[in-house]
Amino acid sequence: MYLKSIEVQGFKSFANKIVFDFHNGITGIVGPNGSGKSNVADAVRWVLGEQRVKQLRGGTMQDVIFSGTENRKPLSYASVAITLDNSDHKLAIDYNEVTVTRKLYRSGESEYLINGNICRLKDVNELFYDTGIGKEGYSIIGQGQIDKILSGKPEERRELFDEAAGIVKFKRRKTMSLKKLEEEKQNLVRVTDILSELEKQIGPLEKQSETAKVYLKKKEELKTYDINMFLLESTRIREQISDLEQKLDRAKEELETSGVQYEETKSEYHKIEEELEILEDSMERTKEQMNETQLLRQQLEGQIELLKEQIHSAQMSDEHYAQRSLAIEEAIEEKEKQKEDYKKESKQLETELNEQKRLSDEAQEVLIGFQMNIARTSENIETWKNDIMEILNNRASTKAKIQHFDTMLQQMQVRRSEMSKKLIEAGSDASIQDEEIQAKSKELEEVSKEIIGYTDEMKVLESKIKTLQAELSEKTEKLRVGQTAYHREASRLESLKNITERYDGYGNSIRKVMERKEREPGLLGVVADIIKVEKAYEIAIETALGGSIQNIVTDNEDTAKRMIAYLKQNKFGRATFLPLTSMNGGQGFRQQEVLSESGVIGLAHTLVTVEERFRGLAENLLGRTVVVQHIDHGIALSRKYRQSLRIVTIEGELINPGGSMTGGAFRNSSNLLSRRREIEEFEKTVVMLQKEMSQMEAEVDHAKKERAECYARLDALNPKLQTLYVTQNTIKLGLKQAQAKKQEAVQVIASLHKEGEEYTSQFADIQENKDSIRTELEMSQKLEGKLNEKIENGQAELEQEKLKESDAMQRAETHRLSLANIEQKHSFVLENIERIKEEIERYQEEKKELAQNKENSSAEIVTRQNRIQEIEKTIDNSKELSQEIQDKIQQLAAEREELTKKNKEFLGKREDLSKHMADLDKECFRLSSKKESAEEILDKQINYMWEEYEITYGLAKEMRDENLTDLAEIKKRIQTLKSEIKGLGSVNVNAIEDYKNVSERYEFLSAQHQDLVEAEATLVGIIEELDAAMRKQFAERFQEIAEEFDKVFKQLFGGGKGTLELMEDEDILEAGIRIIAQPPGKKLQNMMQLSGGEKALTAISLLFAIQNLKPSPFCLLDEIEAALDDSNVGRFAQYLHKLTKNTQFIVITHRRGTMNAADRLYGITMQEKGVSTLVSVDLLEKDLTK
Repeated sequence: MYLKSIEVQGFKSFANKIVFDFHNGITGIVGPNGSGKSNVADAVRWVLGEQRVKQLRGGTMQDVIFSGTENRKPLSYASVAITLDNSDHKLAIDYNEVTVTRKLYRSGESEYLINGNICRLKDVNELFYDTGIGKEGYSIIGQGQIDKILSGKPEERRELFDEAAGIVKFKRRKTMSLKKLEEEKQNLVRVTDILSELEKQIGPLEKQSETAKVYLKKKEELKTYDINMFLLESTRIREQISDLEQKLDRAKEELETSGVQYEETKSEYHKIEEELEILEDSMERTKEQMNETQLLRQQLEGQIELLKEQIHSAQMSDEHYAQRSLAIEEAIEEKEKQKEDYKKESKQLETELNEQKRLSDEAQEVLIGFQMNIARTSENIETWKNDIMEILNNRASTKAKIQHFDTMLQQMQVRRSEMSKKLIEAGSDASIQDEEIQAKSKELEEVSKEIIGYTDEMKVLESKIKTLQAELSEKTEKLRVGQTAYHREASRLESLKNITERYDGYGNSIRKVMERKEREPGLLGVVADIIKVEKAYEIAIETALGGSIQNIVTDNEDTAKRMIAYLKQNKFGRATFLPLTSMNGGQGFRQQEVLSESGVIGLAHTLVTVEERFRGLAENLLGRTVVVQHIDHGIALSRKYRQSLRIVTIEGELINPGGSMTGGAFRNSSNLLSRRREIEEFEKTVVMLQKEMSQMEAEVDHAKKERAECYARLDALNPKLQTLYVTQNTIKLGLKQAQAKKQEAVQVIASLHKEGEEYTSQFADIQENKDSIRTELEMSQKLEGKLNEKIENGQAELEQEKLKESDAMQRAETHRLSLANIEQKHSFVLENIERIKEEIERYQEEKKELAQNKENSSAEIVTRQNRIQEIEKTIDNSKELSQEIQDKIQQLAAEREELTKKNKEFLGKREDLSKHMADLDKECFRLSSKKESAEEILDKQINYMWEEYEITYGLAKEMRDENLTDLAEIKKRIQTLKSEIKGLGSVNVNAIEDYKNVSERYEFLSAQHQDLVEAEATLVGIIEELDAAMRKQFAERFQEIAEEFDKVFKQLFGGGKGTLELMEDEDILEAGIRIIAQPPGKKLQNMMQLSGGEKALTAISLLFAIQNLKPSPFCLLDEIEAALDDSNVGRFAQYLHKLTKNTQFIVITHRRGTMNAADRLYGITMQEKGVSTLVSVDLLEKDLTK
């Protein structure tokens, strides 16, 4: 077996479909970094079922789908297929060639195929078990696996050795067995718990069933007494309620009359209250006025005391004013003398100041005259110098112009020659580019039409794929839902069939008899199997049959006799048999008029369907039972015919002859009669679902086929479209270049013509300007001489004026200093005069103020004395006002006393009315409460009758027993019955049925428990056998691998020693593996102490040793020799050739030594950015020979 080919499409950088064909020997895959070489290894790992995204160098599984480039759209799916030659049938499949395919769509949908047939990942894994191929095997080795062998923990190397030892499949079987064992243990625990619970239930249920019979009998008697007591009590309570209503109406009328009187009294009371409030307000205001008058009098008395103090103070100040006035007059006389002395000195200084000012002004005028002459002469000299500089500059510029004009004339002659030549060349280029543009435009139009056609077709295909994808998703979801529904319904059908075949729900004796049905042809079945009935009547018929539904029908009495003997012999219990030879229609139903009564549906046997031979049996069992619509119809019918009929309702209530009734809720919705109908309904549903599922699967397959065709057409169009795009871009580029060249030629021609015209105009201007410039040069030389002569004369005159200016400046400074000294003295004298004036004015002002104050003080004393008299008069008046206010307050107090007395009388009257109304209200409340209590008691009794017996008052009246009239006797009997029922304790009315069901379930689960115990023992034995086999095989293989590793290590290293050791004190099946290497000439050391190259070569030695012992059909190596030097690469390549006898090698490499050892080379490159493509082998071989 070997790998024949790998087909990659849309996987990572392989956008286009690429097929790698392989042969025995060594195939090398080479290419630059980032070209996509390692994606080949990822593709093989992926198709073999790798689910770990990190192993595929991605973030999510969607990353393996080609994500597009600048010029390409992302693809919608990735597909990888590997084809293996299986002519030696190492793979357990009946094909000489096996193709494994994996596809992943962007929608998240994925699929695996083996030879084109859809399969599971589990199928792919099982196909390659124990071959060395697989995501966990040693057929694909990359840098990551090398690092894992070298740097991983000893426990992490187990996978490689387990695969090499061939125990992976045993480990998987053990894992599955352990999982199954755990499930069996859980089931066993569950069944054991249920059995334990059932054992606890059986004993109590048996006792409860006996108690239930007594309970039901007493309960029926209690019902009769309860109904009669309810009727007697209801009559009594209704009379009591009527009497209470009359009393309540009288009390309410009296309460209403008292309420009117109360409101009138309340109104009068409020009026008096308002008058009192007004009177209180008046008294408050009068008291406030009284307080204000007293406060004013106190304030006036305080003012009198203050005025007396001020009069005394004014009398004391008059003496001080006279003394201060005399001192001020003396000070004024002294200041006047000083002012006269300063005035004399000021006049003398003014005379000196005027004289000095005159001398200073004259000196300043002379100085200014000299300075103006100097400024004027300097300005003239500067102007003449500037004129000379301007003349020199102009002259230099003029000379430069002459030189420039000469140069320009020479350049213009040369340029005219060049322009003539360029005009000819530009015209020729424009003609050539016109022809090129026309050809390129025509070619571009053709290619664009072709691209539009392909693009439109691709859009249609992509739209169709999108529609198909949506349709496929929808149909796949429907298919999944359909499959779920089909499996659910099929499971329920199977379960129901099993229940029916096992006769679950029947007694143990019936099941044991029916187990012999195949050996006893006389056993025709149970009654439930023979009778068919519409769903609407199932409950009624099953109720009518009662226990007879489980009776066994036989062909004759002999068969029944044999089966009874069989039950006795094996102690299986009892059963009822119905021999057909003994069953007939009986005497029929005599009371035919019953069938025409209201609510009657018919006799029970007319509502069922049986075979003709069972017709007598059906009439015998059901011919005397009447089926009615509702229990009320049944009760009415039973009463009318004096409890002589057996009646059953649609809902399953049963009225027996004699009047006893049976009814209530069913424990479950399924019954024995409905099983056959449910099986038929389920079979129809399953057939319908199966048909729908088959149809949906066909639609899904058809949609997938259509989608695959679309993808195939897209894949075919993509290369063509890419080629056309490249062609289109090339033509567009050529067309743009031609248009640019033509435009450039046209611009050159226009610019050359314009430049020629400018040169002609400039040439004429230059000739004209040269003559005028020469004349200008002669005139500037003459003007320069005249200006130089003026400058020399001006300089001499300027020196004389500067000497005169110096003398005048010295005289002016002397006068200025004298003037400043006199001005300072004069200013000081004037300041002293002003100061003295101000001091005299202040003294005179103070003197006036003293005189004024003295006059004011005398006037204030008189004024204040007058004010004291006025205030005393005001105080006398306020005393009279206070007395008047006091009299008014006493009058108001008397009025308030009278109103308060009247108010108390009304308040007493209102309280009496209020008390009377409260008594009446209490009486009304008492009567209402009593009435409500009576009504509540009546309601409780009605509710009790409904909740307990579902009987209304009307029905209760119909059930009245006229003999029971003594209420005390009835109550006593009810109490006795309740005590007896209470004495029974908690009663389970369904105990008989529960006991029967629990017993049957206990027997079934006991058998199941035994089966589980046996299954657990079997699984434990299998696991022990697997452990023993794995330990033996691993120990043998590990020793062989260790020995082979040492041999290969010595060959690749040229000596040394390689050792493999199991970790001590651990189970051999879980123990880690330690690798120890001793290169030639070095001490024995751990892997972590080796160099990078030594580590890699050690790992390669281990892999080659495993390949020697258990060769894999093919092995893909991804740059595992990258860390080796050239000499070790040579050894690696040489040993690789030895292994090709049993293994096919595909090597991804950068090393020339490995390339030279390869029998065939594939090159991977990225001619288009982001897209890996295959390079021909010939090119590679040619490159290698260079």
